Amino acid sequence: MLQETMKIRIKNDARMLAELVQVANYYSCSVYLEKDGKRINARSLMGMMSLGLPEGEEITVMTDGEREADAMESVRQFLKD
Repeated sequence: MLQETMKIRIKNDARMLAELVQVANYYSCSVYLEKDGKRINARSLMGMMSLGLPEGEEITVMTDGEREADAMESVRQFLKD
């Protein structure tokens, strides 16, 4: 299991959240985001929308399973761009 705190550098809109869900779904490992003690599955658009991810916010990203390092890197790159 990998865990990393990251700062969000993307705007929080439905399109961007949907793209982040697609990034998470590309990998077979588990991908979770956590903010203020609330953990959600990054494969769930409804979960992502409920988390509320304003630009500049810090979140914890957790990946676990096959290709977890690749999934972490993809999420990191997505949140930066």
